[in-house]
Amino acid sequence: MYHDKKLQKEAMHMLKLTSRTFYIPITLLEPVLKKAVASAYLCMRAIDEIEDHHTLDSTTKQYLLRETGALLETNFDNEAYLRLVRPYRHLLPEVTVRLGDWLETCPADITGKVKESTRTMALGMADWTEKNWNIRTKEDLDDYTYYVAGLVGVMLSDIWEWRDGTKTDRDMAVAYGRGLQTVNILRNQDEDQERGVSFVPDGWTRDDLFAYAERNLALGDKYMKDLNSRSIILFCKVPLALAKKTLKALKNGREKISRNEVEETVEAEIKSTQ
Repeated sequence: MYHDKKLQKEAMHMLKLTSRTFYIPITLLEPVLKKAVASAYLCMRAIDEIEDHHTLDSTTKQYLLRETGALLETNFDNEAYLRLVRPYRHLLPEVTVRLGDWLETCPADITGKVKESTRTMALGMADWTEKNWNIRTKEDLDDYTYYVAGLVGVMLSDIWEWRDGTKTDRDMAVAYGRGLQTVNILRNQDEDQERGVSFVPDGWTRDDLFAYAERNLALGDKYMKDLNSRSIILFCKVPLALAKKTLKALKNGREKISRNEVEETVEAEIKSTQ
């Protein structure tokens, strides 16, 4: 029991260190959902840190992602995973090295779904790493954003259904995640170009990317109409509201919104759901 509580406390601390958008909404969930969503977020964050690593070469990223995917397809042998990452431990962040711990904090009867979504994400990210994120068409952008963010929406929908039977449109769930990711792409566009990567399809302008984000965020609004739990609604509303506010700031030439704006947005959404 002490081990479980200690690990859960460490998971929430890691969540606070790694997520500007999701930490507060997760803390507002009821306890069982909080454990499940925190675990799921950290598992996917562990994978994302490999794909997005600035010094690991492409071949190493593909190897780590595919081997991790293979481990997630089974009962997940944590010792085998630690052997896999050991040669790169000095480069990888703690959230990645401790993937097995985050799986351990997940409620047992939803762990399979979390592993399945994380595995799919890992393999999709490996494929896009192999392609050097060479996005040429809208279909490419749809595919990439599905693997890195749309799957988050699908996984969340699986968790809602597991917890209280809530059924949601999975396409809308994908759009919810895709919209949040596109805001990140817009925010990091200059940085990505500096490292030789562009997530903008051929012939698209920045305005086209804004329109793509807005369309998906609008579908994210529709996604929430299927939700009936206050804590789940609040959880979904906060990242969506922050994304919309960030999008508006980017259109006005700002890089991001301030911490005060984040806090004000969260408080406003909490009041609106009371």
